[in-house]
Amino acid sequence: MARRRHSNRRRRGGSMGFLYKLLSMLVICTAVILALTLFFRVDVIVVTGTEQYTEEQVTEATGVERGDNLILLNKYDVQNRIREQLPYIEWIRINRKLPDTLLVEVVQECRQPLAIVQDGSAWIMSPSGKIVDQKEIPAAQQYPVIDGCQLLAPSVGTPMALATEYATQQSSLLELLSALEESEMLDQVDAIHLEDLSVLTMEYAGRFRVEMPYGADYAYKLRALEVVIGKLETNQTGTIQLVRDDGRINFIED
Repeated sequence: MARRRHSNRRRRGGSMGFLYKLLSMLVICTAVILALTLFFRVDVIVVTGTEQYTEEQVTEATGVERGDNLILLNKYDVQNRIREQLPYIEWIRINRKLPDTLLVEVVQECRQPLAIVQDGSAWIMSPSGKIVDQKEIPAAQQYPVIDGCQLLAPSVGTPMALATEYATQQSSLLELLSALEESEMLDQVDAIHLEDLSVLTMEYAGRFRVEMPYGADYAYKLRALEVVIGKLETNQTGTIQLVRDDGRINFIED
């Protein structure tokens, strides 16, 4: 009997110890949450890296008010709000600097857009395929123009979309633009034509028509293009054909 009473006391003691630990954890968690809620509030918003917009525009687009809780705010919601309201911004980084500062770093903006003229408007598109603006048609003259395609329900802030029968043209266009941007050659592009379904044509450097197949390795094609141009005289113009399967290049001088 003595052993049984002793065993019961040990079980009651163990249960009380567990409850005490659980209660202590709850008290600690509550204290931490209260501290986060009461003390870490947004007082300063620092914006860096933007050229297309003012710091005030980016600050307003965050949707964050001074006094909002710094710890509990959702960084991804802030990123999405900025990209939706300021479509030229493509990549943004949000960080917290305790105790009271929200850091907004614009990592990438669309600085070399292109234009697609359609339905009485010039739809301005980033090299990644995001429609960043809608302007009057005369404004398209300052941008490289993409033609021979028809956008489906274009809207600022959305990705470009072509009809399903033009899926190859769309994917090839985006791959070419990515390769041009990566090679830092995009500023030499005057126009891109997609009307010929057998070959993609690019007006380049004010001197050349460059013909390439759809679905090509465009990084490789652009390296070949640079080699060819480097061998030509500065006053030569014409068509550079990068369409042969055997890798041979044709230059047809004007």
